[in-house]
Amino acid sequence: MCGDRVEWLPAGGDNSGVIETILPRRTVLHRADGNHGQRPLVANIDQVIIEAALEPALDYFLIDKYCIAAELAHTEPLILINKADLLQEQDRERIGLLIIEYRHIGYTTLLISALMNTGIEAFADSLSGKTSILVGQSGVGKSSLVKCLLPDRDIVTGKLSAASGLGKHTTTATTLYHLPHGGQLIDSPGVRDFHLARVPDEELDYCFREFRPYLGQCRFHNCRHLSEPGCAITAAVAEGGILERRMASYRKLIESGRA
Repeated sequence: MCGDRVEWLPAGGDNSGVIETILPRRTVLHRADGNHGQRPLVANIDQVIIEAALEPALDYFLIDKYCIAAELAHTEPLILINKADLLQEQDRERIGLLIIEYRHIGYTTLLISALMNTGIEAFADSLSGKTSILVGQSGVGKSSLVKCLLPDRDIVTGKLSAASGLGKHTTTATTLYHLPHGGQLIDSPGVRDFHLARVPDEELDYCFREFRPYLGQCRFHNCRHLSEPGCAITAAVAEGGILERRMASYRKLIESGRA
């Protein structure tokens, strides 16, 4: 899979070769496979770059699911909000609050514009020396962002559908790019949604970083943090220590059978 390290032997004089061994994988990012299991997407990554944008509409639940997938893979999430050039006055408070919230949780969050080249330098710095995968909805501008980093490469970019307001699949294959200043960036096809494989309860609540200070403090050791009495997590939500929106994401995952 993309990101694998292999041992290979040259075969012929046309730069082709034969893979002999797939080396052990440090990390693997998974998604649901449709049969209550999981399938791997990429291997040996250090960072999951979760790109969202003002268009198509921000999907907070999707961002949270990608953050959980990154936590399960023992990699670091980085959240990008692209298309800052579209930011209207009525959006500034909402987007500013979103960035503050994720940063408070402990996730690096950047506001950028691939079109105007705003924030690209800070983003490029975050890639140095790491292998990262770029994920997100179709139409958020992943290919445009890669084009900013690699202007000499022939990378196809697309636009939102005028009929639906949703993105079209510009990237059709997962591709690894070697960056000029060190590091690798894997561009992945855009999605309409992302489904996690089934996650045990005790792993799911740990994947919400802001839950961790309260874990082990509930009255019942097997508390699912839904309606049980003496729950430290629901108490923290009531007191403002955990965001209602993040708690709603947790409950949706429980109710969907993903936990």
